[in-house]
Amino acid sequence: MTEDDLDRNRRHFLSVATAATGVVGVAMVAVPFLSSLKPSARAQALGAPVEVPLASMQPGEMVRVIWRGKLVFVLRRTEDMLSRLAGVEDDLRDPDSTEYADHQPDYAANATRSVKPEYLVVEGSCTHLGCAPLEDFEVRPAEGWEGGFFCPCHGSKFDLAGRVYKGVPAPSNLRVPPHRFVRDDLILIGQDMGAA
Repeated sequence: MTEDDLDRNRRHFLSVATAATGVVGVAMVAVPFLSSLKPSARAQALGAPVEVPLASMQPGEMVRVIWRGKLVFVLRRTEDMLSRLAGVEDDLRDPDSTEYADHQPDYAANATRSVKPEYLVVEGSCTHLGCAPLEDFEVRPAEGWEGGFFCPCHGSKFDLAGRVYKGVPAPSNLRVPPHRFVRDDLILIGQDMGAA
């Protein structure tokens, strides 16, 4: 092997090593850069829609999610829960949800305040002072309670459709956030029906 061949081999080795090091360096810079283009969890919480899978939810079960910094309840109502809605209408301040119509989208302006009667989607924030109501689905006929949501802070009560009872501090029904069913087993909160 001549000295020229040896120099050529060294140059080839150095060229390949330099190119490989450059490729690794570009990849190390590109990965964090591309990751920075993805919206942060904070940015998503400030406005991005939130998916709620329903496949594993059992009747009578409720899940809580955060959308735009707000607590949202998704309740899968049983047939018994749905049948109790009509029995409390005389005790409600706004049973038809007409007083504060802006608290719900048009597609939820019905007796169940929902797109599909089985699923209730409401903001978990009392309309009195913004406290988080607790679920209390146990029926207690002696107390006149058919189940719903109870705010322990000041005593506001809401039925299983998020409608407010008379004689409590909360002035209006729980808000229904914009939402749509992507599939039968998936709700997208933060995006109205018909939106792409």
